[in-house]
Amino acid sequence: MHDEELILRLQRGDEWAFQLLVRRFRKKIFSIAFGITLDAEESQDIMQEVFLQVYRSIGNFRGDASLPTWLHRITVNQCLNWKRRWARRFKWLHLSADSSDDRSAAEPASVLPTPEMQMVNVQTGVQVDRALKLLPEQARTVFVLKELEGLSYEEIAAATGVKLGTVRSRLFHARRRLKEILEPLVEEQK
Repeated sequence: MHDEELILRLQRGDEWAFQLLVRRFRKKIFSIAFGITLDAEESQDIMQEVFLQVYRSIGNFRGDASLPTWLHRITVNQCLNWKRRWARRFKWLHLSADSSDDRSAAEPASVLPTPEMQMVNVQTGVQVDRALKLLPEQARTVFVLKELEGLSYEEIAAATGVKLGTVRSRLFHARRRLKEILEPLVEEQK
């Protein structure tokens, strides 16, 4: 079913269409939310909030953007709202509530040939997560949408509501900062 037909059915209140929407987009929405929040439980909650917001506001969908772009924008906005709530609760500590580096809740265990290689993979993932946490929120959001979700610059601009040049600038700074953070770690492991 094409997005246009799905939207029409959703606007008519078709329950099956809503279930299809959830099945089609839940992994993508979770992935975006996890990439921004770095917290699996919060990402699940955000995903539910996104679908609830879509259910409530599908009647107002004008089609100015594609359905996936609209969903991306709602997801990013929900993540930013989550960040603001945490910032208000813990003004002295602007970090995710997930202080552990356990990635297993969000990702299936990888199948690697040796336990040593598996340990290296886990350590690398932990280092990347730590590096992502050090990025400013806006830079991390753009980085996640581009590098992890594969969105185009135009799609990122539409999803975040910023200009194309700003997307490019934030992505450049995010990549440069991640390189600065991760290069010493890579050298250390050699």
